[in-house]
Amino acid sequence: MRRRGILLLGIVGLLSGMLALGSGLQLARDVPAIGMQLAAPALTALPGAAPVIPWPTEGQAVLNVAGVGRFGSFGEAKSTPIGSVAKVMTAYVVLKKYPLGVGEPGPKITITQADVNDFKARIPSGQSLVEVRVNEVLTLRQALQALMLPSANNIAQTLGRFHSGTPAAFVAQLNATATELGMTNTRYADAAGFDPDTVSSAADQVILAEKVMAMPAFAEIVALKSASIPVVGTIKNYNDLLGVDGVIGIKTGSTDQAGGNLLFAARYPVGTREVTVYGAVFNQPGRDTPSQLAATNTAVRKLLGALRSALQIFTVVAAGTDLGPATSAWKQSTRVKVATAVEVLGWPGMPVTVSLQTVSAGTQLTAGQVLGVVTITAGEATATADLHAEGAIAEATPWWRLTRTT
Repeated sequence: MRRRGILLLGIVGLLSGMLALGSGLQLARDVPAIGMQLAAPALTALPGAAPVIPWPTEGQAVLNVAGVGRFGSFGEAKSTPIGSVAKVMTAYVVLKKYPLGVGEPGPKITITQADVNDFKARIPSGQSLVEVRVNEVLTLRQALQALMLPSANNIAQTLGRFHSGTPAAFVAQLNATATELGMTNTRYADAAGFDPDTVSSAADQVILAEKVMAMPAFAEIVALKSASIPVVGTIKNYNDLLGVDGVIGIKTGSTDQAGGNLLFAARYPVGTREVTVYGAVFNQPGRDTPSQLAATNTAVRKLLGALRSALQIFTVVAAGTDLGPATSAWKQSTRVKVATAVEVLGWPGMPVTVSLQTVSAGTQLTAGQVLGVVTITAGEATATADLHAEGAIAEATPWWRLTRTT
């Protein structure tokens, strides 16, 4: 009888030990992370019908919104004469070598007999010029003003000599820079654009516009309606659209072969944001320079008006948008919501993409805990907002951990 009792006690002890061991192992098991079943907002385009763009009936045109992308384009993106728009690259290359701060005059350029001879040789062909005299001294800023405002072809030659020593070396630098910028339809035969073999496309010149307008001195100069330089005194800007429809630059161009051309930048508010637009309208018809540029300006104003009407800030995902549940294996749950509104700048019908990126929720949640990000992409622009837990999920209880079957 005594042996039976001892045996029974042994069995009970063994079972108790096994139970304790099993409980310990059960409690030591990893708790599964809280799971999320989320669905991104169903959105493929900004709401509304795509705008009708009043493109010119001939030539080329491109319109870009900085930081957003291409509003549209018209005509074949091919090489075509661009007239004095070529001077934008001349200014860019010179300022790359001799950068100027805001208001800074820059190095001095002394006019030589060769500069005077070049000026006189250009007079019979009716080119845009400013008079120069031997030993006249221009600051670099004044030379750039003469280049960009009255579009002085002879100053383009002078700047080329100042930069590279010879016209040929400077033209080679213009072409090398165009290649660096990816301007595949561009070739410079001269620094002024008077040579019809100097060719580019509207799209190529808009690439350059975005680069050169980032130079403070250049942006200052092309925004001037007039300036004063030695010998000739007051010079006026040929760009009649300055200050109209937000236009802040950049350069006109007109020849018999090129027609009327304008490479332009405009800036204006959209909601709480300031928007910069870059564009080009090339090869507009006319019997002479004034009529060509008038046709170009009319086309530009129509395009800017259409863009301004279309461009707006869209709330594409509202704050508090519910994207789905976060649920624990121990049957607690909460909702995952968008923390703040997601806004993008664009126009109706513009394609957009939506993506979700989540982080591990771990084994407990606090209300407001960040669980990921929703990203909206519209053109070159992206906007994001955090995803957060609406409520809390407590840790699994010891009882659940002890009795779990999975």
